[in-house]
Amino acid sequence: MWLNPEEVLLKNALKLWVTVRSNDFFLLQRRRGHGEPTGRITGLLVGALDTVLDSNARVTPFHTLVLLVVCSLGVFVKGKVKGLIAEEVRGRQAAQEEEPEKFREVLLKFELHFGLPSSEKLVTYYSCCCWKGRVPRQGFLYLSINHMAFYSFLLGKEVKFVIPWAEVTRLERVSTGLMTEAIRVNTRQRQREFSMFLNLDEAFGVIGQLADIALRRLLDSEGLELDRVLQQPTRITKRILEEQALREYVLALFRLPRGERLHEVASCSVWTPHGRCHTAGTLYTTDSYLCFSSREEGNCILLIPLSEVLSIEKVESTSLLPNPIIVSVRTKKAFQLIELPDRDELVENLNSRLRSLQWKQSMFRSKKDGRRSMVLRNTVNSEALMTAFHQNQPGTNDNNVSGEQVKERLWEDHFLEFGRGVHMFRTDKIQRLVAMGIPESLRGELWMTLSDASSELESHQGYYTSMVQKSMGLSSLATEEIERDLHRSLPDHPAFQNPTGIAALRRVLTAYAHRNPKIGYCQSMNILASVLLLYAKEEEAFWLLVAVCERMLPDYFNRRVIGAQVDQSVFEELIRERLPELAEHVPDLSTLSSVSLSWFLTLFLSVLPFHSAVCVVDCFFFHGIKAIFQLGLAALEANSAQLSASTDDGQALMILTSFLDQVGSEESSCPPSSPLAAEETSSSDADIPAVGPTNITDLISESYEKFGDLTVRQIERLRCRHRIQVLQAHEDTTKENALRIVTPDVSIPPENLADVYDLFKAAAWRYADSGRSYMERQYRLDRPQFKSLYGLLAPWPGGSNQHSDTLSNRTFTLLDQDCDNLVTFKEFAGWLDTLYCEELNEKIRLLYRLHIPPALTESEDDPSLMKSPLLSTNRPLYVNLPSGRSKHTREFIQFCKTLYSMFHGDPEENDLFQAIATVTSLVLQIGEAGHRGHSSGSEVTSQEEGRGATEDAGVDASRGNGSLAAENEWTVSYAQILASLLTEQALVNFFEKPVDLSAKISEAKEKQYHQRAGLFSQPGNPKFAPINHL
Repeated sequence: MWLNPEEVLLKNALKLWVTVRSNDFFLLQRRRGHGEPTGRITGLLVGALDTVLDSNARVTPFHTLVLLVVCSLGVFVKGKVKGLIAEEVRGRQAAQEEEPEKFREVLLKFELHFGLPSSEKLVTYYSCCCWKGRVPRQGFLYLSINHMAFYSFLLGKEVKFVIPWAEVTRLERVSTGLMTEAIRVNTRQRQREFSMFLNLDEAFGVIGQLADIALRRLLDSEGLELDRVLQQPTRITKRILEEQALREYVLALFRLPRGERLHEVASCSVWTPHGRCHTAGTLYTTDSYLCFSSREEGNCILLIPLSEVLSIEKVESTSLLPNPIIVSVRTKKAFQLIELPDRDELVENLNSRLRSLQWKQSMFRSKKDGRRSMVLRNTVNSEALMTAFHQNQPGTNDNNVSGEQVKERLWEDHFLEFGRGVHMFRTDKIQRLVAMGIPESLRGELWMTLSDASSELESHQGYYTSMVQKSMGLSSLATEEIERDLHRSLPDHPAFQNPTGIAALRRVLTAYAHRNPKIGYCQSMNILASVLLLYAKEEEAFWLLVAVCERMLPDYFNRRVIGAQVDQSVFEELIRERLPELAEHVPDLSTLSSVSLSWFLTLFLSVLPFHSAVCVVDCFFFHGIKAIFQLGLAALEANSAQLSASTDDGQALMILTSFLDQVGSEESSCPPSSPLAAEETSSSDADIPAVGPTNITDLISESYEKFGDLTVRQIERLRCRHRIQVLQAHEDTTKENALRIVTPDVSIPPENLADVYDLFKAAAWRYADSGRSYMERQYRLDRPQFKSLYGLLAPWPGGSNQHSDTLSNRTFTLLDQDCDNLVTFKEFAGWLDTLYCEELNEKIRLLYRLHIPPALTESEDDPSLMKSPLLSTNRPLYVNLPSGRSKHTREFIQFCKTLYSMFHGDPEENDLFQAIATVTSLVLQIGEAGHRGHSSGSEVTSQEEGRGATEDAGVDASRGNGSLAAENEWTVSYAQILASLLTEQALVNFFEKPVDLSAKISEAKEKQYHQRAGLFSQPGNPKFAPINHL
């Protein structure tokens, strides 16, 4: 293994290493004790010391030293070793691809064209055309973990550019007269179009995945779920992306827990007793499930949890049944799978996971039996609330009873033919039964079955009780919000006009908030949990809520409801695609999208009559979010004529509200409106065209008939693409809010302030602390982040990197007014405004404050003093300090040192040095004169100076001194320093000279861009020249 070369002192190297061979230029050394049979104890001791002192010792017991007698030899050897390292890294990357040699050549071209080091990992590449107006440029599109880059060289003209994924705002597939079909990539500055791909579908999918992963990692890594593999960018390859896309599809299709890993994918056929034939499809195996889907999505789906499996056995292969296996489950049923490739390996892997799962279950049960508790047994409801608080409708009891009995018989017949429980066959027939509405007596059971919450309940016996016990009595923001919303949940239902129902709802919501503090509690969860409690037992309702929030509606219930907004954006595109006439008459679909937000968040529970809305929930547990998309499209199509004729947003809202409020069900011929719908309908305009009452079963059937071809795979692809737009829109809103708050307090031009914000945000991305949530990092920089941005934007050059680092540390401490080790954007903008836009005296005041406590510490060399009580004082940092504040001798010396370091590289450097020397002499004379007056016993002067210093800052009292001016020290005030500086015109001109902030920002953007891309492997390396980028 090659390690990066670094310089070492030979005398230190010889202490723990023994020379094996040597010549005039090289030493081959072995770690002392390694390979010596007689010195085992010595070898172990030295090896342990060496491991602590030299991290490379863990890797290899040998190393080669280059004696730097000739400088050119050292440079040559370093370059050679680095080249070997790059070649090894390039070889490891190429080995992961299908064609290693070809990928190695492409990787070499990628590095040569764009100057990117090996840390910028190339994922894949495509041959394509980039269009500039009507002119195509044939070249290669390179896709890496942080950028997409294009290179073309035709007829002696070179074209190359780099687009960071973080700047991509929209991805589209477009078709024009000049090109068949192209991929359009939009950023905030411009757009690029690429066409002539050999496989456009694949390229578009990979581009969307990489942009989505980068934005989720950068913008909302805490708020959005991201797979562990994708959190390590260096491990991302094209194969990994394909596997992740397939995994996301499988999780969405079968609505599995987000932590499930996909293992095997195999084509096979399953014996379907109801069809008396084998159905061809695909078998997907995960950590805890066997999943089968027919070739046509949705025709036949089978889900078998491994927790229900007793055995997986191979059967003798015949011509009619090639490579069969039998899966036996606890309900004394067996499933036959045939035509399995690599059957032996598959069965072995499945049995291994089955044994592991059975062992874990036995360990869990033994622990549970050993600490079984009777606590809360009488508190948690053991029955669904509907059994005790049935909401009867007068005049419809007989019809309801007969209708329920018919449905129950149909379901019982279905169970006999297709099976019962989580592993029953799910076909078109069950879809028709669900559309009719599940009978109340079976609703809780089927919700648990269709969502597979029953498996979670079975494998986590006692978990809900423990969550209730742990969360009982705790107070938090989530519990306060829950208490506020308890009585707003289905207030018209008798179950929630009773303390029993309210208490059950409180326990379920607080237990979930305790289980998942990332989500905690969000509005609309109370409505959903209320309906779940009506038809399921309390513990079952808890696991149903877990299934909805964490599996079926991922990223919906967080602080910014990102998932719901992504689906709103997807819904808009589906409207344009499926309802083109409506989209043509209503160009701005944002109104319809905003109206439909509650449809997705509450599953139509807040806008439909209760019994109708529960039928929608039935469909949701069977089809997932696909059912909500279909029903939403059907509702818009039914009202498309009225919506097209509407003149404003309010009228469109009333049309949809009136329509949904009249959607009835068989259980309620004259259904009562939901609270929100009734309130909106009462205020509807009489001019709005009336819409006749619609039965919910008919509406659901119509949605299946007209929009049933919408697949889970299509939805997942649309979500991936639209998540980019939603995240970038959030960033734009966040930026607008930040600028609106800061703009009134600074004099920086708005366009420059916007650019400063971009730099500020990019610095936070680059040094993001994974220990903090996104909301905690928002608008804040920690010390390393601030220092990086300080070096880019500070207007005055520093003669010493060390002193610039010292000043940046002091500035951070000064700005960190609340002592949380973070600087906000407002504080940063105020500091920058002082340096670039304020008068001379304010600039000097800022410099002055950087050289007094708390900004100035006792020792600049010890970073631990940054946390000392001297810096955590409770004294406020006043902007307008009284001129009586005096400085210690050390503080004055540091101030002079800063002034001297500021003038390096300035055209008037000599004049400025002479001026500062004059000012320093003048200030010294003033200080000495004041000190002599103090020593002669002038009590009045002493008392006034001591009083002024104490009023301004009582920091030195923490050092044990009673006042700032000790008898053996002399002091000068801010006013004296300012007056002395004003005597030298060269210094006045320097501080009053305007600095071009726009040019500084442009330079900072370029440097920061290259820093983020990793282009500067060495400062000043001409190889890494700036690249034209968007």
